[in-house]
Amino acid sequence: MTQADQTELTHIDESGRARMVDVGAKPVTQRAAVARGAVVMQPETLRLVGENAMDKGDVLGAARIAGVMAAKKTADLIPLCHPLPLDRVTIELRLDEARSSIEIEATAAATARTGVEMEALTAVSVAALTIYDMVKAVDRGTTILEVRLVRKTGGQSGDVELE
Repeated sequence: MTQADQTELTHIDESGRARMVDVGAKPVTQRAAVARGAVVMQPETLRLVGENAMDKGDVLGAARIAGVMAAKKTADLIPLCHPLPLDRVTIELRLDEARSSIEIEATAAATARTGVEMEALTAVSVAALTIYDMVKAVDRGTTILEVRLVRKTGGQSGDVELE
């Protein structure tokens, strides 16, 4: 069934109240999701980050750790998400001098009854927020952009490529 064919909102009960979806009858399968985002800043700020010369410390290292930690806490942050036993979370950070940005890619994987899209998106979001926090003292114009899901695999809807 595609999203366009879906007529029932799964997070709303018959009375219109929010609810956590019952995934108990779904099979346990391998699932993965990839999300991306970017943090755009002044070229001088990007240079400082790349040289690990920011006063607050290792921006990229802190962002990687924050992203992984956030993925593990997704169910605590997003009200209707199921807590998942994550098999893997990776955070890739790439400095893009042409765009004057830090490109973020998070991959979350689990063997579970429900997907890990929210974990990947949360990882990107918190990694981006961490970068922002660590550079804002020298660059108030820093902007977080384009947080989005780009791929998911596994589950009932199968593999989906969005980018």
